[in-house]
Amino acid sequence: MIALVGSTATGKSAVSLALADRLGGEIVNADAMQFYRGMDIGTAKLPAGDRRGIPHHQLDTLDVTEDASVAGFQAAARADIDAIHARGRRAIVTGGSGLYVRALLDQFEFPPTDPAARARLEERAVREGPGMLHRELAAVDPAAAARIPAQNAKRIVRALEVIELTGRPFSSTLPTHQYEIPAVQIGLELDNESLDPRIDERVNQMWDAGLVDEVRVLAEQGLREGVTARRAVGYAETLRHLDGELEADQARDLVKVHTRRLARRQRKWFRPDPRVRWVAAPADSADVERAADEILLLLGD
Repeated sequence: MIALVGSTATGKSAVSLALADRLGGEIVNADAMQFYRGMDIGTAKLPAGDRRGIPHHQLDTLDVTEDASVAGFQAAARADIDAIHARGRRAIVTGGSGLYVRALLDQFEFPPTDPAARARLEERAVREGPGMLHRELAAVDPAAAARIPAQNAKRIVRALEVIELTGRPFSSTLPTHQYEIPAVQIGLELDNESLDPRIDERVNQMWDAGLVDEVRVLAEQGLREGVTARRAVGYAETLRHLDGELEADQARDLVKVHTRRLARRQRKWFRPDPRVRWVAAPADSADVERAADEILLLLGD
C-alpha cells in the first residue's frame, strides 16, 4: 500500500491520481475534513468529474453535525483497503490528517471512553477556554501537551479523559512507528517560500468559487452545532464573517494565515517519522508526472 502524505496544497490529490492511473489503484481519503458532505470548496475536495473514474473511498461519509471518529475511520478505511486488495487493485491512501493516517497504517489501539467525563471536560473547555485545559494537561503529561496545540480543544479533552480513566499518561497510549498494514509512505515536500503563495492563491480561488455560499448552506444544515466540522480552517472564519464578526476581506486573510499554520503543523507531524520518504512536490500541473515518476522509482514499479 502507498500512503501519500504532507502539507496541504502540496499536490497530493493530483499525484495520487497519476499514481492510481499507472498502478491500477483506488484512493482512500485520509483528510478528516473531506469526510463531510457539502464541505467541498473549503477542503479542496476533488470534484467527482475530475477523478478520472478512479474509485475514491472515505469521502462524504459524515453530516456536518456528526463528530469525526479516528476509531470509526480506522475500521472503515481498513475494510476499504482489504476490499481493494481483494480486487487485485492497489490502495493509495492520501491525506494530511496525521492522526488519521497513523491510526490507519500503524498498530494503534484506542483507550476507553466515558461520555460523562468527556461532556464535563468539553463544558470546561467552553467555559474556561482550551488554554486553561492545556496548561492542566502540561502539568500531568508534558509529552502529550507538547504534541497537542493549545487551541485544539478536542484533542486536549481526549487526553485528559484518557488520563482520568486509565491513570496513565495519554502519551503512553500514542502509537509507535510499527505498521499494522505494510505500507510505503511518500511525503511531498515544498519549502514555505513556495508553499505560502500557493496557499494564498488557493484560498482566493476558494473564495471566488463560492466558499461563503457553501458555508451559508452548511450553516442551515447545522454546521454551527458540529463539534469537528465547525472548527475546520476556512469554515470557522467564514462562519465568523456570516455572523458579522469579520468583514469579507478580514475573513479571507485569516483563512490564509490559519492555512499556513496548518501546513506547518502537518509538516511537523510527518517530518519526524523516519519511514516517510520525501519527494519534491510538483511545481505545477505540468510537473505532476515527474513527481509520480520519482515515486515509482522509489517503489521499484
